Amino acid sequence: MQLFLQSPTETIQNSLQNYYDEFLKILPRIALGVLVIILGILLAQLLTNFYKRRFQQQSEDPLMSKFLAQAVKVILIIITIMLALKVAGLDGIATGILTAVGGGAIILGFAFQDIGKNFLAGIILAFNRPFNINDTIKVDNIFGRVKELSFRYSHIKTFDGRDIYIPNSDVLTKPVENYTADGFYRVDFTVGIGYEDDIEAAKQVIQEILNANTEIVQDEVHENFVIEDALAASTVNLKVFFWVDTLDYRRASRVLRGLIIRQVKEQLFNKGFNLPADIKELKIYGTEDAIPIKFRNTPEKLSE
Repeated sequence: MQLFLQSPTETIQNSLQNYYDEFLKILPRIALGVLVIILGILLAQLLTNFYKRRFQQQSEDPLMSKFLAQAVKVILIIITIMLALKVAGLDGIATGILTAVGGGAIILGFAFQDIGKNFLAGIILAFNRPFNINDTIKVDNIFGRVKELSFRYSHIKTFDGRDIYIPNSDVLTKPVENYTADGFYRVDFTVGIGYEDDIEAAKQVIQEILNANTEIVQDEVHENFVIEDALAASTVNLKVFFWVDTLDYRRASRVLRGLIIRQVKEQLFNKGFNLPADIKELKIYGTEDAIPIKFRNTPEKLSE
């Protein structure tokens, strides 16, 4: 028996040749797998767009329809990749990819905790949240209308024109005040009258203004009223409460409130009620260092 020993160079060349021959054998299957991936992604995009339109038509929740459409797309792409690897004869690689993805997800979870936290919060908010699109809400010190919801941020448009993107984790963990959940909001303001004025008569004037305004909500559940609020230094303060429809929150809570305040001021003034400002009392003790006071005569006084 004669043994043939190969040099290291020949061994490497033979190995490379064998790999090359094997690659040529599976090349058509790899090309077919790549074709499957391309067609699968295109099909996933078409189906996603189709289902997204269907979801948006049947669902009143934009975030839910967006979430379902993206979920369909991700599932279809994963199925496409697994099918392409199987067609290419790379079943073992598919198993390795799944294992690597699982391990990578754990590593990335620690590396990008904030991103992962906001993403998970977005998924939770897709199914259960305290507001909808166009609701007026307050999160922490941010106050405005909800314009868009994504998996990472909630887009809030403030009434002074700012666009603020709040991380979903904050929306999920911090108190959220929804001013339009049931469509009603109670507005209030304070008006002061003089101590010498008839309190009950002033309350009646204000109540008539509230009752006459058609934009103010008036039913058995939502009561509009005026009460004595405080005995201030120079005024008796009356507090006015009335309900508004918050479909247009800015109009109801800002513009309408201003109109009511103006009407109250004008009516009380026309009825002869005093609307004094803060009064400062100056006391001078002793007469030796008295402060001289001069009064300026107006033209009307001079003509008299």
